Amino acid sequence: MRYFLGIDTGGTYTDAVLLDQDKQVVAAAKSLTTRFDLAVGISASLDRLPKDRLAQVVLVSLSTTLTTNSVVEGKGSPICVLLAGYEAAQIKSSGLVELLGAEAIVALPGGHDAGGQPLTGLDEAASRAAILRHAPRVSAFAISASFAVRNPAHEQQLRAWVEELCDKPVTCGHELASSLGAPRRALTAALNARMISHIKALIASVKRTLALHEVAAPLMMVKGDGTLVNVASALQRPVGTVLSGPAASLLGACALSGLSDAIVADMGGTTTDIAIVRGGQPALSFDGAMIGDWRPMIEAVKVYAIGLGGDSEIRILGGQGLAIGPRRVLPLSLLAHEHPKVLAVLERQQHESPHASQIRFVQRLQGHDAMIDRLPDDELRAWEQLAQGPLDMEHCNIHDRVMSRALARLERKGLAIYSGFTPSDAAHVLGLSDHWSHDAAVFGARIWARQMRHLYGLGTWTLGDAVAPSRQVVDLVIATISQKLIEAGLNDAGHMNETNAGRVAALLTQLALSQGQAAAGAHALFKLQFAPDLPLVAVGAPAASYYPEVARGLGIALVLPPFGEVANAVGSVFGRVSQRVHMTVTQPVRGVYRVFTPDGPRDFAALDAALSLARDLAAGEAHLRALQAGAAQVDVRFAQSDNSVSNDIDGHMFFEAIVTAIASGPPVMLGP
Repeated sequence: MRYFLGIDTGGTYTDAVLLDQDKQVVAAAKSLTTRFDLAVGISASLDRLPKDRLAQVVLVSLSTTLTTNSVVEGKGSPICVLLAGYEAAQIKSSGLVELLGAEAIVALPGGHDAGGQPLTGLDEAASRAAILRHAPRVSAFAISASFAVRNPAHEQQLRAWVEELCDKPVTCGHELASSLGAPRRALTAALNARMISHIKALIASVKRTLALHEVAAPLMMVKGDGTLVNVASALQRPVGTVLSGPAASLLGACALSGLSDAIVADMGGTTTDIAIVRGGQPALSFDGAMIGDWRPMIEAVKVYAIGLGGDSEIRILGGQGLAIGPRRVLPLSLLAHEHPKVLAVLERQQHESPHASQIRFVQRLQGHDAMIDRLPDDELRAWEQLAQGPLDMEHCNIHDRVMSRALARLERKGLAIYSGFTPSDAAHVLGLSDHWSHDAAVFGARIWARQMRHLYGLGTWTLGDAVAPSRQVVDLVIATISQKLIEAGLNDAGHMNETNAGRVAALLTQLALSQGQAAAGAHALFKLQFAPDLPLVAVGAPAASYYPEVARGLGIALVLPPFGEVANAVGSVFGRVSQRVHMTVTQPVRGVYRVFTPDGPRDFAALDAALSLARDLAAGEAHLRALQAGAAQVDVRFAQSDNSVSNDIDGHMFFEAIVTAIASGPPVMLGP
């Protein structure tokens, strides 16, 4: 008997499943993710699987939402971005300053024009000085040059200087995206560089745990388009795994539900991911998927990833009431489950005058050597103190203000995490969940409700009532999920972008949810029916707490499939290895056909010759990448999009063609 092992590491849980050779689940386990040492949580899940069957595993496949979460939350490792030939307006529109801060960005002369010709030479002295200045303080470098997809020479030269001067990983924009649009390509390169250390730590943890459990099978990783790559390829292009978890959950939801047409919603601790599946395949976004506030240039499943999960922070929305996310905090019920001593503090805070630092504890989240080495003395002292367990911010604010300020900075850097009242806590109060501390959730609800009333003027709850504020939080989660489902539907129809869809969806959600609350005998002017022919498949650990009410409110059929709480891990083993390579052919002047190759532009007098070279180069590169990514055997197919016109005066006029080679095959497995 051969078995497949799927592992998913999320922000809250780490899941592991064993599937037999017919891809049926035979065992599943779920453990808390241990961000400070991922191997602990992974090992805890594998320990719960039958050891004799682990010995017969022929393939291990890994998915994760950690990269998605880092993009949504705007957190990541410190990097330096080298930009050659960028104008100030391009840098501003890229969003890099908001993502990284101006000090992380270095603008250099250089770059090429649309025809692949150099605009100006690189300044070697300035480039070397910038690399040496930033190398001790960053975990990686990202490089992007204007029109590098037409001629990557300047990106390649900058990478050579980085590799000569330091040992930090380097990401080049032209290796990640083939489309024009320098600002977004720079953003994509930056996100990729930011994730290298996180993916490296995850892969090392999985490898260490597999060795401990004597699993020798090849290790693959799910990309954002649902295909597989080996871990060496994932380390080269970790941005490709940004939607790894959502892609795996789509495949898992379809496999577990047996449905080929559905709306799939996966709710985790940090994000909710929504996608529409038709014919058993999720739609792909070739223009980049919207992830939080960012749209990197990655080919991925067309998914709507929003910062709403069971562990999302409930915050004040500028005087307009309550909002949820995108920041993840540690649920009080989970904090007390792991550290029972905080219960006494929460019980005492119920009877104290409300202030903002109540229910706020700080706990280590993850370690990062490059960041820890840069910590000033006060933050390093706080970091070392956190090794003893969570710290009470209320106590620190009263007795050690230096410590409280240092803890706040550690949280902003992503090294520590705050606790807070979350949807998971509200679900525990209402009896929708019961896996963590019910008492901590009740205490937290009472304290939080009093904070809202006395500090912010929100809510009319009775003093000491934990149920009513929890009900309001759960209702807000349900309304937010419903709005995002309608938003996804509007966007899927192709008539609205994200901004317009959001505005209209808010109104439609109110109308849809109010239908079930209309007074008897009232005649509604609108009767809305959402997705009458597509069921909603809800997966993820918190799904059962919220989606039955979402489905009732929208009048949509709901499927909660068996093993849906580990759908990501299940779906991780269903993918194939696939690599796409794009090659562009243009006609810059009549009668000249230019192919933009990795070695620079090449011109031909005949279009057929140019297209033939583009196909050969794309096929060769795609075939090589597929083998390097772990394919056992490879088939190559082609796609081509043309931009041309025909009219009576000029006849047929060719402008541009994009030739795509898709190389795919099954992954290499253990044994014959």
